[in-house]
Amino acid sequence: MYLDSKLPNVGTTIFTVMSKMAHDHAAINLAQGFPGFASDTKLQKLVSKAMEEGHNQYAPMQGVYSLRKRITNKLNSLYGSDYHPETDVTVTAGATQAIYTIVSAFIRPDDEVIILKPAYDCYEPAVQVNGGKVVPIQLKAPAYKVDWLAVQNAITPKTKMLFINTPHNPTGTILDKKDMLELQQILDGTDIILVSDEVYQHIVFDGKQHESVARYPELVRRSFITASFGKTFHNTGWKMGYTVAPKELMQEFQKVHQFNVFSVHHPSQKAFAEYLREPSHYLGLNDFYQCKRDVFLEAVQGSRFNATPSAGTYFQMLGFSEITDESDTTFAERLTKEFKVASIPTSVFNLRQQDFKMLRFCFAKDDDVLRRAGAILCEI
Repeated sequence: MYLDSKLPNVGTTIFTVMSKMAHDHAAINLAQGFPGFASDTKLQKLVSKAMEEGHNQYAPMQGVYSLRKRITNKLNSLYGSDYHPETDVTVTAGATQAIYTIVSAFIRPDDEVIILKPAYDCYEPAVQVNGGKVVPIQLKAPAYKVDWLAVQNAITPKTKMLFINTPHNPTGTILDKKDMLELQQILDGTDIILVSDEVYQHIVFDGKQHESVARYPELVRRSFITASFGKTFHNTGWKMGYTVAPKELMQEFQKVHQFNVFSVHHPSQKAFAEYLREPSHYLGLNDFYQCKRDVFLEAVQGSRFNATPSAGTYFQMLGFSEITDESDTTFAERLTKEFKVASIPTSVFNLRQQDFKMLRFCFAKDDDVLRRAGAILCEI
């Protein structure tokens, strides 16, 4: 039977490839972005309690109301927004499902979608499988600052959507207030939908502020914000997240969502609704992860790698141009097999796989693991 693939150039993700390589060669896995420590036992007990209390059938399609209320209260308190739990939030099977559903709800064949690269690898396939055209704009190492003039020049009458990601995976950079105001000005007077991937919103360092789209009313009215409980609370395997948007946008999202997953894990929703009662569960993450970033940076201080401290996320970019002329994919493979430390080569996220000689390391691991990895990197 002849199959005409809608994604002919999509293969196994780099995260799967590098994690398998790490396993096969008994390497320290600083590649795939998952925490190397357990989630809070209190949260786990809340899930068990919800199951014992009988919350084991379908949840409401939009999500459990008590959780939606906690989410909107959190956002409104942190960012001065005015999201409503009845109309403006949907609980999703992680941020990736939210992003795919957003694209499916709005992108038609030949619609143009602007994506800033390097970009998380779920954005482009979602656009392509729905017949849209990706318009990539490459950010340049090592600063990875957005060229807003390039963004403005990329907008055409066919532009339907724009993706931003702050804090940014894989680079660890963040957008500041000036960035957001420039973006707001560029989009003013257009019908472009903004998708703001904010899964690392609670992991920002050095006293800086997370510039959520929720802070900017003129952006809010055209935007989806996607977020992840898995990234926030160290349980990526639960695949739990949410998205918020104004009522008119959310209605269109839910039309697709109800035929995609309909609803997500009921006991976890009840647990998160209770867990979010205590703001310290997420407000303390900045300091927690900054300490881990600093442990890793100190551990590699004597190495030949170059580092600009990550401003957010739990990823640190290290440049290796002073070590080898190899491509980042070749060096990442050798680093895993010979030196037993796995990372992610970042050219795979770039336009035409442009190679800036940068590797991404995940520091969401126990301190002793980070120190052992750092000691190995110092020997290279």
